[in-house]
Amino acid sequence: MTATIARPAPDAASVLPSPKDAPAVAQLLGRPMPTDRLRGWIVALVLTVVGGIVRFWDVGWPTDQGTPIFDEKHYVPQAWQVLRNGGYEDNPGYELVVHPPLSKQLMAVGQWVFGYDPVGWRAASALAGTIAILAIVRVARRLTRSTLLGALAGVLLIADGVSHVSARVGMIDIFPALFVLLAFAAILVDRDDVRARLAVVVAEGRIAQTVYGPRLGVRWWRLAAGACLGLSLAAKWSGLYYIVFFGALLIGFDMAARRAAGVARPFVGTLVRDVAPAVWAFLAVPVLCYLASWLPWIASETGTDRHAVGQQLPVGGAAAFLPDWLRGLAYYSTKVLEFHATLDTPRGSPHPWESKPWTWPMGLRPMLYSYESGTAEAGCGGPSCVSAVMLIGTPALWWASVPALGWSIWRVVTTFDWRHAAVLVGYGAGFLPWFTNLDRQMYFFYMTPVAPFLVLAVVLALGEFLGRREQGLERRRVGTLVVGIYTGLVVANFAWLWPILVGAWVTADRWNAELWLPSWR
Repeated sequence: MTATIARPAPDAASVLPSPKDAPAVAQLLGRPMPTDRLRGWIVALVLTVVGGIVRFWDVGWPTDQGTPIFDEKHYVPQAWQVLRNGGYEDNPGYELVVHPPLSKQLMAVGQWVFGYDPVGWRAASALAGTIAILAIVRVARRLTRSTLLGALAGVLLIADGVSHVSARVGMIDIFPALFVLLAFAAILVDRDDVRARLAVVVAEGRIAQTVYGPRLGVRWWRLAAGACLGLSLAAKWSGLYYIVFFGALLIGFDMAARRAAGVARPFVGTLVRDVAPAVWAFLAVPVLCYLASWLPWIASETGTDRHAVGQQLPVGGAAAFLPDWLRGLAYYSTKVLEFHATLDTPRGSPHPWESKPWTWPMGLRPMLYSYESGTAEAGCGGPSCVSAVMLIGTPALWWASVPALGWSIWRVVTTFDWRHAAVLVGYGAGFLPWFTNLDRQMYFFYMTPVAPFLVLAVVLALGEFLGRREQGLERRRVGTLVVGIYTGLVVANFAWLWPILVGAWVTADRWNAELWLPSWR
């Protein structure tokens, strides 16, 4: 006989029956969520509105003499093609489509609403960046069980230069960043949900009915995580890394939960009860979401390589049993993969703003997206004026990455703190894979999906400074002072950088004062 349980609410501690093993139940449930649920949502929504104002402020500026800036020159016209064609690119005359369609489909919605102008180019990015603020407040609150630390995460993400600039340009990196963060949020809720279900079994004394532990039924939050990861993959192929890393994280969470519940064979129980459904949630669901983004292309007559069979590919052959659209998509994807595989740094002639991953954690080599010089007529208050947009991580935040990540590693090694482990997995998924091919052209904007996990690592470290109420009032006062000073420093640093994050006209002297390191020039 095997134990099967229904799905309780994630915070089901208050409705559990009288537990037969109270310590195991307490270990499973851990610290409860804060009781200020309404205030938690109000804080999240207020910060989202503030972040939205910051992200959308004069989002139509700057331009390159009325045209898109930097790599907007690729994605903005492609999004217009998507809008014109009803969801797909036909790219007439040449093939330069090197990313899946979802990001450009979302950008096309902005162009449909606002038109083919700078606001329309960037509206979808700004909205995605705004939603990410709401998501990180809720993620940090669940991760730390603190509404205050959740709010702190929102403030830090608002004040992060990488997240800010990525949300104000018509490029694609902000979209996978949002979907990855939403997937992480769903995984955290699933973790709490699984432990609440197991707590019911432990409380009722049924945990020993099978050495593998109970079946857990349909895990809707795990399916939601898989769907978000599929959307991330449909936005940019680097989403594949997160599917692998988050899949491993999910299995680790399940095994730890079964072990905490007292399951006799937690490792085998996880394999038997959890891994097979996880394959469905983290393989089939992402693939289906990915293919769904291609539906307009599949239904088209003029999509790039849509009718490769009979042209670039033979009609018959070993793959003739597959539908023509699938063979065409495979051919198309092979060409995209070939582009990325051969995108190496030219020897002796690297891109002026290229950088390698070891420089990314502290943002040692930012990227100049736009630069324009002018005379005093530009209104900067000096004889020579500069308007520039630079993708740069707020130093007060990014330069803290080494101690913050080091602290997380220490906590995992010494106490196996699951919160730090989860954040390190999210950070590593967006950072470590780039070390596998150092000859490839790489750029700092690849860290856009990693920025929220840097914020979460810093917030966890600040939580240690803040302390808990049971540590005494004086301890909390000192901790609050430290956290307040640091947060103010990040916000002030962001305010100082504001002109070169939004392209405001400044004097040449102010422009030079913004460039703190030689590698920033």
